[in-house]
Amino acid sequence: MSGSFMKELDGLREHGLYRRMLRAEGAQGSHLTLEGRDVLVLCSNNYLGLADHPVLKEAAIRATERYGTGSGASRLVSGNMALHEQLEARLAAFKNTEAALVFNSGYAANTGLIPALAGSGDLVFSDRLNHASIVDGCLLSRARMIRYPHRDVNALRRLLDRNRGGTGRKIIITDGVFSMDGDIALLPELVSLKREFGALLMVDDAHGTGVLGPGGRGTAELCGFESAIDIHMGTLGKALGGFGAYVAASREIVDYLVNRARSFIFSTSLPPSVVATALAALDIVDSSEGSSLRGRLLEHAGAVKKSLRAAGFDTMDSETQILPLFVGGAAETMEFSRRLLDAGIFVQGIRPPTVPRGGSRLRLTVMATHRQQDLERAVEVITATGKQLGII
Repeated sequence: MSGSFMKELDGLREHGLYRRMLRAEGAQGSHLTLEGRDVLVLCSNNYLGLADHPVLKEAAIRATERYGTGSGASRLVSGNMALHEQLEARLAAFKNTEAALVFNSGYAANTGLIPALAGSGDLVFSDRLNHASIVDGCLLSRARMIRYPHRDVNALRRLLDRNRGGTGRKIIITDGVFSMDGDIALLPELVSLKREFGALLMVDDAHGTGVLGPGGRGTAELCGFESAIDIHMGTLGKALGGFGAYVAASREIVDYLVNRARSFIFSTSLPPSVVATALAALDIVDSSEGSSLRGRLLEHAGAVKKSLRAAGFDTMDSETQILPLFVGGAAETMEFSRRLLDAGIFVQGIRPPTVPRGGSRLRLTVMATHRQQDLERAVEVITATGKQLGII
């Protein structure tokens, strides 16, 4: 029986889809020691460079000394600590909502949140390029999932109009920033549709939280529609440099999730050090330092994008710090990634099933803490390698 797994693994290798983990040593930063070599990191979601920030580390140490290393149980048993409630109050204020609820990861949030809010007889309208955790949450919900073409609000309107009848809930779900393409949801149009058709609107802003908007509050703040979003979801492990996730919404919805979201009810709560880290990160995001980091991040992203486009790369429709370089084939993408790593530049190749077949690409992400000279060298190496492989 076990031999069948080996055949499948061999098939993945043959088609350039086999994955293995590379061992990183030391702290997460703009450089890493990767399997014994120093490399420039261009594939991390640590957008503001907070994962190794001294203030966050000190907050984690202090919380561990005071509260210990673990929370002991789920929130509904004995694991509801003052720090959890403090973080949720802070997140609600940050997202301008009545309440918030902390989950153990973005995946746990979406696979708990969506099945809690939607079920048999309900309709979920999901952008075709939404994150896998949204897709899995929809499947677990047993609601009817209707996937609309990426950012095609006209197609979504037709689908909503075609499904006007029924008494069940209608929920529109979209990523705020699409993690593999770097483009931004058309929130003004989605808000208009949700109002017209009486739907709820949920935005997964994992890659916008801490980065976009004047105060780093994400895609909704950037678009000026914070109060029009019914359910804000985001993560604490990307720009905020820690771990975990949150849902911010009305008090009614948050109370409902406490009673119905299985990934919340049946999980030991986040440890005190992680919660304290998130609070410290929010302090930085709200400060002049946070404003400076966001400005530097977007400046870096704009410069790198401009240079790569000028070199002839297809960066798709990226509008953010996520910069895809379209290649097409999985094998060619991984060869591109391998050659860059040989040159000391760590960029991951993205292949099916993460992206559609024929849509493989390198996924570059820049950080506020990158040095300009490192980014300039990276562009030179990426351009030279792209020419060698006939991609540009």
